[in-house]
Amino acid sequence: MQKASHISKSPQDTINLAVQLTKQLKAGDIVLLEGELGAGKTTFVKGIAQGLKAKSDDVTSPTFVLMNIYKGQLPIYHFDLYRLGTPQELDSLNLDEYLDADGVTIIEWPKRLGSHMPENMYWIEFKHKDENTREICISYPLKLQQKSSH
Repeated sequence: MQKASHISKSPQDTINLAVQLTKQLKAGDIVLLEGELGAGKTTFVKGIAQGLKAKSDDVTSPTFVLMNIYKGQLPIYHFDLYRLGTPQELDSLNLDEYLDADGVTIIEWPKRLGSHMPENMYWIEFKHKDENTREICISYPLKLQQKSSH
């Protein structure tokens, strides 16, 4: 995977980075967001929603409902697996339906996927640097690298 590291000094920086990423996203893409609570994952989703012309004000962390759907140029399927106890609980979400769907699937807390981890995805890791600064590391999927190398 190709990796790129970005420094965000504000929520707006995080949103702007996500908007830039949407220029590469297409139906069927999977975006995995890993990071501590309060690291900026949901703010990043707001940027994806904005970039895909969905109502970013509707974006909230689906911690208690597990999934939200936002309608934009592409449907956005936003999962938050923080409250999952075991990967087996994923079966009740019918997650596989969304991984190959007509939209972009975003999953917060992806390590809880266990054996359900998709192979070809964007892996985005958020690291606290200080109260307002985050390092956001984006690993791009192999399929994107293959396209850019030709």
